[in-house]
Amino acid sequence: MMPGTLMGKADFVIRTAILGDAPTVGLLTSELGYPDDRADSADRLGRVLASPGHTVLVAETAQLTVIGWVHVFSAVRVESDAFAELGGLVVAKNWRAKGVGARLVAAADRWALDNGNHKLRIRSRTERSEAHGFFERLGFVDRKTQRVFERPLAGDP
Repeated sequence: MMPGTLMGKADFVIRTAILGDAPTVGLLTSELGYPDDRADSADRLGRVLASPGHTVLVAETAQLTVIGWVHVFSAVRVESDAFAELGGLVVAKNWRAKGVGARLVAAADRWALDNGNHKLRIRSRTERSEAHGFFERLGFVDRKTQRVFERPLAGDP
């Protein structure tokens, strides 16, 4: 799917994100409890859009308001077959339960298949039980529980 490509019904369309979407993408991300810093949002979105094997799709209303986004990327591992993963999915609170998330995931499915993937994964925080139900309704199956460890690298602030 190329930038500006439109798919969808009358209420909203799904299109590839552009850097100009960064402020709204950041605001939507803050609805999940992540900090919204416009410069950081623009930098992160720009990096993702420039990364081969990644895309960000947005849901946009007829009034040109972005109401949701999904980041999908191809993942390769030494120990398993390639798959696509949703790096993030957010729908504006007042648009939830209206089909926006399901259509964003369907668009991510199409992107994943078009890019040679045959499986789609999503990681979700354990406390987001409402999201877990949404993913299960879309046919995702809970495969494992894991812990995430991280540490700063030398020179990292």
